[in-house]
Amino acid sequence: MGLCTKFHVLLHIAIFASLWPRSCLALETTFPATFVFGDSLVDAGNNNYIATLAKANYAPNGMDFPGGAKSTGRFSNGRTVIDIIGEQLGLNAYIPPYLAPTTVGDVVLRGVNYASGGSGILNDTGAIFVGRINLDAQIDNFAKTRKYIISTAGANTLLGEALFFVVIGSNDFIANYYAPIPLIPLRKVTPEVFVESMISKLRLQLTRLYGMDARKIVVANVGPVGCIPFERSTNNQNTPGGSCKDSMNNATVLFNTKLKSLIMELNSNLVDSKFVYGDVYHIFSHLVDNYQSYGFENYTTSCCQILPGPLLQSLLPCSPTSIVCSNRSKYVFWDEAHPTDATNVIVAQKFLDGDSTDMYPMNIRQLSNA
Repeated sequence: MGLCTKFHVLLHIAIFASLWPRSCLALETTFPATFVFGDSLVDAGNNNYIATLAKANYAPNGMDFPGGAKSTGRFSNGRTVIDIIGEQLGLNAYIPPYLAPTTVGDVVLRGVNYASGGSGILNDTGAIFVGRINLDAQIDNFAKTRKYIISTAGANTLLGEALFFVVIGSNDFIANYYAPIPLIPLRKVTPEVFVESMISKLRLQLTRLYGMDARKIVVANVGPVGCIPFERSTNNQNTPGGSCKDSMNNATVLFNTKLKSLIMELNSNLVDSKFVYGDVYHIFSHLVDNYQSYGFENYTTSCCQILPGPLLQSLLPCSPTSIVCSNRSKYVFWDEAHPTDATNVIVAQKFLDGDSTDMYPMNIRQLSNA
């Protein structure tokens, strides 16, 4: 083949690739499995199987879930960020919850979701919800899955290339340190001391995952939890769309700063580790500051509300008796604390393709080739 002929072949390949949908190209470079740890932001239904107040397996939750309305236990009108990322990476099914009776055998070879609504980094976080599976217990459950994987596929073969998500920490502020009622003695310490206890615990938990062959681990920071509809309402005497709780946001910024340092520390100290810091706080803040350019009309109150008036608006979880907004795609928040499917789409895209201000030191597509 002559030089000119080779050039034209390469040119045609380049043009073809540029026209081919990114979702199709993603099929060529994806992960063999996905393992998810976290709270209600990524719970795919584990809380359906435990005694807890933190449940979402009833209408109108899931009313916009792909394939028809289905209350799977996701705290959303539709998909979680993990679901959307999986779609974009070419997975043919959503990652199943660990506690589902069908999550057995070779099903686990493509991944498992261990997340639990109400859980936190600290074991006593979420006591207000009674039942929840804290991060330590989630990792215990992964250890059981790993035994099967080792006996079937070999840990180094599968787990070393698998994608791990850790999306947790919000409840340590919402349902622990800043909980509306006194729950534990730690509430009496300073935010700095509390945050340090979170970081110390998380360092052990992430190192434990690494010790069980996890190498590609995306760790999301905590978003501006002081701006969720629940906190806005309680901060302004039940006035819908009130201002954010700055004290909560300041504490989460402190945690996020220390978390990024922890990610860099782990990457430096743990051989072959590829920890990625997902800056949800930055992503979400940019979205809210520019909500209209993203196509939203409301970023302060929830789409699903108990009453139409201001008394309990955005204060209680979505329920079968709730009033739901007519156009969910125009709302940033689905309920008192969780994003809509439309918001999750934006966050997922940033995780996949974001620059270093969103994902450090690389995004998920880059991680798949790392």
